[in-house]
Amino acid sequence: MSNCQLTEQELATITQQLGRIPRGIIKIAHQTKNGIPTVLQTRSLVADKPFPTMYWLCSKDLHKAINKIETNGWTKHIEQRIMDEPELRETFYGNHQQYVRDRWDAMIPEDKSRLEALGFIKLFDQYGIGGITNWTKVRCLHMQYAHHLCGDNIIGQLMDEEFELNKLVINL
Repeated sequence: MSNCQLTEQELATITQQLGRIPRGIIKIAHQTKNGIPTVLQTRSLVADKPFPTMYWLCSKDLHKAINKIETNGWTKHIEQRIMDEPELRETFYGNHQQYVRDRWDAMIPEDKSRLEALGFIKLFDQYGIGGITNWTKVRCLHMQYAHHLCGDNIIGQLMDEEFELNKLVINL
């Protein structure tokens, strides 16, 4: 059972963006005003394996821009700020907590049952944004930004402030 809510045209667009046929997609979680998908919501179980990443960035333009930010070392910079700034650390921790709650709320019942049968339920309380267990680290800026577009994420907000990703022109 796929539970995918995409039209054939949306699926073709996303396949073009990713360069492959997507797996485990539930729906488009965020798109531009022009209807170009930017973030996909994924299942928690893909090919009978746990997949704790709820939001997947699919925009080539955002992906490329965030690659440059990561290459320039901003991930280490923001991790240091998280360690040095208690308010930022607390906000980021809260983002992880909300992500976990949102993922449980969005989880397809049959995935939850299967994860329980496989013994993976506890993992989904431990894995935060991007499947990370250390909530003071930033595993991947792409996943942080995808979460920002779909929810409340301080790292994505800071990326918009510093790099103006929110002003980036998104194309297919």
